[in-house]
Amino acid sequence: MKAFIFDLNGTMIDDMSYHTSAWEDILNNDLGGNFSYEQVKQNMYGKNSEVLVRMFGENYFSDEQMTALSFEKERRYQSAFLPKLQLLPGLSEFLETAYLQNIPMAIASAAIPFNINFVLDNLNIRKYFSAVVSADDVEISKPHPETFLKAAELLGMPPAECVVFEDAPKGAEAAANAHMQCIVLTTTHQTEEFSYLSNILNFSSDYTSDYLKDLLV
Repeated sequence: MKAFIFDLNGTMIDDMSYHTSAWEDILNNDLGGNFSYEQVKQNMYGKNSEVLVRMFGENYFSDEQMTALSFEKERRYQSAFLPKLQLLPGLSEFLETAYLQNIPMAIASAAIPFNINFVLDNLNIRKYFSAVVSADDVEISKPHPETFLKAAELLGMPPAECVVFEDAPKGAEAAANAHMQCIVLTTTHQTEEFSYLSNILNFSSDYTSDYLKDLLV
């Protein structure tokens, strides 16, 4: 493995409950839905527009409405999460060590740039990443492999030499579809939810595990 590709939300920062709560608020209180927290959580993958289509159906919202709702959801998420914003335990040291070893690293996320920049700039970690792939850079979201394949291309690395860090089954499935191995951070989903995948190298609660430390030895 010669390059690392990171999902962002739930993988580098433990924030997925804040995303779920922001969506639940908008879907139910603003848009008149009647969705449980668990329903929102299970459907919260891919682009924001895809979440809205998944919950309300095709052609329910115009493109302009979905763009406005997407930014409002991220505004509420950022407002709630900013006081808690921090990298997962051990990740700061992991990134610095990998950086000093000249291991190419990228972020490949379904988040919009507004949300990715919120994390990179507030935590001052942009220097570690040679490439960033956002929702705006792909046509088809995870579990389609486009997000990870584009990140590998930008790094100049063959997919087979990249390892993906993910927290969600659909993300790990996207890695499998890109013919990449995957390490799962168990911030959001249980290990049994990944049982249908054969590309999982390891499950870790954070970046302090011996397995992850050994990757950089």
